[in-house]
Amino acid sequence: MGRSYFVDEAVEEYLSGLQAAPGSCVTGLLAGQSSPQRDFVVLAVQTPHMESEGQPKASKGVSPLDDIDVEWVTEHAKQVSRMLPGGLCILGLFLVTPPELSKDAQNALKRLIFAMDKYIIKGRLWELSEEDVTDRVTLHICFKTKKLVCKTFDVKDPKSSAKPADWKYQTGISSSWPMLACSVEVDLQIPVTGSSSDNTDKCMKDGLRRWAKPIEAAYCLINGRQALDDSELISGQKKSPKTTTRQTLPARIFVSDEQSELDERSSALVQVCSGSMRVRGVVHCRAYIHNNKPKARHAAQAIKRDIINTVCSRVEMFLEDLLINEGSQKGLCSGQQALPRRVFAPMPISGLSVCDYMFPDESTADVAERLKEMLDCETPEEDIDTSLESNQLFSTVSGSKITDSHDDDSSKHVISEIQAENPKIQKAPQYYAGVAIAAAIAFLATATSLLYFS
Repeated sequence: MGRSYFVDEAVEEYLSGLQAAPGSCVTGLLAGQSSPQRDFVVLAVQTPHMESEGQPKASKGVSPLDDIDVEWVTEHAKQVSRMLPGGLCILGLFLVTPPELSKDAQNALKRLIFAMDKYIIKGRLWELSEEDVTDRVTLHICFKTKKLVCKTFDVKDPKSSAKPADWKYQTGISSSWPMLACSVEVDLQIPVTGSSSDNTDKCMKDGLRRWAKPIEAAYCLINGRQALDDSELISGQKKSPKTTTRQTLPARIFVSDEQSELDERSSALVQVCSGSMRVRGVVHCRAYIHNNKPKARHAAQAIKRDIINTVCSRVEMFLEDLLINEGSQKGLCSGQQALPRRVFAPMPISGLSVCDYMFPDESTADVAERLKEMLDCETPEEDIDTSLESNQLFSTVSGSKITDSHDDDSSKHVISEIQAENPKIQKAPQYYAGVAIAAAIAFLATATSLLYFS
């Protein structure tokens, strides 16, 4: 039996309003939440048109389906996935075509769904669990007949074939989903072993991946209770089926000191570095969990992944910004600069929030414009919540000199402190154990040889 997708009526209204121009097609994303039992679709958004080109048209003699820009679709999926809080993800794709293209629609969707998933997971830092769903949904819509064909592909198997799935519309699916919220202090230092942009990117991913492991293994308290087992997230409360009130549950994350020390000892080494990047501050995180008897451990997993995703996204955006603004310079520029801060905006009808990342030189108008482009929705500036992370930003750059600037308010906002140094032996805090062990071994070897010769 195929999977069942429960879809918000707001998604039905959005999809029914899409029209494909003659000789063309419309692609888009489906987002929501997966669970082992069922999936929930709460957002549909069409792929934005490429700049200055308007609606793409097929080349002469080429089917519009073959002319779909795969890179453009996958890049849109990556940008939207950054804007989804914990618990929400890209579930699949939709394709709107005229009747004459219906025959080849499934082949086009299969090509797109595998390319999209491969592109998104490239930057993922957390590991999939055995319960994570690897099926992705594809929806083909004929805009004249309004016929829907819903199928799934298992993206972990490149040779998988399409399986039929149920597509069911319901009202207010996510209106009463509990929301988890927490603020987490981040302080990590990543050594950089080269000056090229490719090497810098690799160092950042390796450093973030080491940092993410203790977060995945951390203890989590939700509403004051430890969330490790299969107990219900909200227990002991009678829930009325008619209620649409969203409950906010405070969450706290505790990283085990033993796990942190073990990770430091296992990665102890002496490394030649050209510099380092330090990320520190407090990030605001949130996650949503469906109300179909949600498990406490699933909720803990959702908020932990949001912590990892939001830090990773900011570092990626910061490096992308450096490449754009300082592409002619080699290596990282020394000094202290602000990473983009996280802001939230409500989604139409569903009441769930999406997020965006605002650089110091941007305003809420820039965020509203980006939400319109990426999510195809109008968001009033006054509805964008910028209060959850500090308004005070830091951006101090001093060329290639080493700066030791410190600010007492640094914990209010995530900042990146980049120290560009001349190549030398750098002993970051996590490497002290390795240096001490190496020194002890050398001392014992010297003492033994002296005793032997004497």
